[in-house]
Amino acid sequence: MDIAEQVINQLLAAMGLAGASASRSEVAGQTVFSIKTTGDARDLIGPRGDTIHAIDTLVKKIVEQKLTGKEAPEGSEHRLPMFLVDVDEYRTRQIKDIQMKAKMMAERARSFQYDVELSPMSAYERLIVHTALQDEPNVKTESQGEGRNRRVVIKYSVS
Repeated sequence: MDIAEQVINQLLAAMGLAGASASRSEVAGQTVFSIKTTGDARDLIGPRGDTIHAIDTLVKKIVEQKLTGKEAPEGSEHRLPMFLVDVDEYRTRQIKDIQMKAKMMAERARSFQYDVELSPMSAYERLIVHTALQDEPNVKTESQGEGRNRRVVIKYSVS
């Protein structure tokens, strides 16, 4: 079992969610540890995903400490953890929705041959858009703005 999977299962047990378990999968080229719940997933997701984002951050910090600290297995690489913690595919659906919206807006930019500005997004959401459109023909992506107003602009380009 992966260190991250162990940490998630221990955290779930400490939270009194013994019926919940984590499994590993790949989504959009990223490792995802999906927590399957037996009850109401809203408690683990939280308002606007705040709780699952906090769980994700906590698990990553614990795994990072285990990999770089005294508990690191002999011969293990000291790389920062690159994974996502999800609950009942909540974040996976969000990723797919962002990718679908990005491709739709890229098609609009190509069809009308003008730049399309998306609404402000987090750094992670912008990364999803940039990655989703990196191989799309005749469009380029660029982040513009600062702070909470930072957004992706999908630019039409003849290439």
